[in-house]
Amino acid sequence: MDSIILIVTGVALAAFAVGYFVRKSLAEAKIASAESEAKKILDEAEKDAEAKKREAILEAKEEVLKLRNDIERENRERRSELQRLERRLVQKEETLDRKVDSIEKKEENLSRKEAEIEATRAQLTAVYNRQVAELERISGLTSEEAKQILLSDIEKEIQHEAALIIKEIENKAKEEGDKRAREIISLAIQRCAADHVAEATVAVIPLPSDEMKGRIIGREGRNIRAFETLTGIDLIIDDTPEAVILSGFDPIRREVARIALEKLIIDGRIHPARIEEMVEKAQKEVNTQIREAGEQATFDVGVHGIHPELIILLGRLKFRTSYGQNVLKHSIEVAHLCGLMAAEMGIDVQIAKRAGLLHDIGKAVDHEVEGPHVAIGVDLAKKYRETPEIIHAIAAHHGDEEPQTIVAVLVQAADAVSAARPGARRETLEAYIKRLTKLEEIASSFEGVDKSFAIQAGREIRIMVKPDKVDDLGAIRLVRNITKKIESELDYPGQIKVVIIRETRVVEYAK
Repeated sequence: MDSIILIVTGVALAAFAVGYFVRKSLAEAKIASAESEAKKILDEAEKDAEAKKREAILEAKEEVLKLRNDIERENRERRSELQRLERRLVQKEETLDRKVDSIEKKEENLSRKEAEIEATRAQLTAVYNRQVAELERISGLTSEEAKQILLSDIEKEIQHEAALIIKEIENKAKEEGDKRAREIISLAIQRCAADHVAEATVAVIPLPSDEMKGRIIGREGRNIRAFETLTGIDLIIDDTPEAVILSGFDPIRREVARIALEKLIIDGRIHPARIEEMVEKAQKEVNTQIREAGEQATFDVGVHGIHPELIILLGRLKFRTSYGQNVLKHSIEVAHLCGLMAAEMGIDVQIAKRAGLLHDIGKAVDHEVEGPHVAIGVDLAKKYRETPEIIHAIAAHHGDEEPQTIVAVLVQAADAVSAARPGARRETLEAYIKRLTKLEEIASSFEGVDKSFAIQAGREIRIMVKPDKVDDLGAIRLVRNITKKIESELDYPGQIKVVIIRETRVVEYAK
């Protein structure tokens, strides 16, 4: 068994040795073949490289030759272009030389002509001086005097033409402005209907019988004295049957007195303590009426956000009159007119209504505070934080300030319309006659006025002038001056029309 193993082992070793030598011989054969193949490839590569090198050298030589040809061609073209430019420069130089020669000749001609002109000018100056001297000798005037006369004549002519132009422009502007203003104001008046107002400073209280007069007077007049002391109103008891009269300039006090007296008459118990009680109740009732009247006014106009104190002051205007016109109704009417006109003109309606409603707010306390109602109204508006536009409208509604906003102008116009409409106000006969007399006096104070007549209740004044002292242009200046003086010296509602009449009369006698 061991021998078999040994045999097998020997055979295996022999096989391994044979295999090793066979593989070695095969490998050496492959290596030799590969070396010969590599040598062959290297030889072929060297041949290819040599061929490509020769081709590259040939291409480079061709490229160099081509570049040399291109450069030579460009050089030839540049030389030809330079030659052409040189020829043009030579031509331009020749042209410039010819022009310089021509300009020199022209300068010589101009110098010669200037000398001739100077000589001619000197001759003309001498001739002009001789003519001026001759004209001065003939006319007897120096040149300065003649110039002044000529300028004076031209100035008069220009003034005449300017007056005509101004008159034409003013007429056109007035026609257009009046037409548009009439449309706006007439529309506003049509849409705002107001009552005719006639207030007085007295109130008549009816009595159930004349026996009540004695009870009102009281023992030794104690009741009437207590009543007048508490109310500040005069109680007039005369022969008027079954009536007594309350008289006083303070409308609120008068209203308190009226309510208190009516309550006393209904109650029948009239003595100082009862009078004091009824006056106190009447005051509370009037205060409630004042607040309600102010709130109703703001509601009617449609203006909101007014300070409560201003609303109370508005309510006080219910008991205030101006030339017989109730101031609260006047303020509401002005607010409506302002709103309507503002809507037509396309501006803020609420601001216009607010300014119109508050424009006379100063009249609510003008009997308690010193100063004109305009200044008082401005102070109140500032105190209760109204806007500058509203304050300015209040300040300018009587012309104390020049209106700077459209709202201020609207308030002025609406105030005049409300005050000037028929039936709105009344004035005493004495004041009416005094205003007409003052109007005629203002017109007659101007030189050249012959007669003046105030007509149509003072809404128009017609003035006759002396034709020998006032010409047509002077009439235009005169009517303007009279208008300005009326505006500055006279207080009046609405507007006054000033008409100047100049008559030219020619008289001749046939003999």
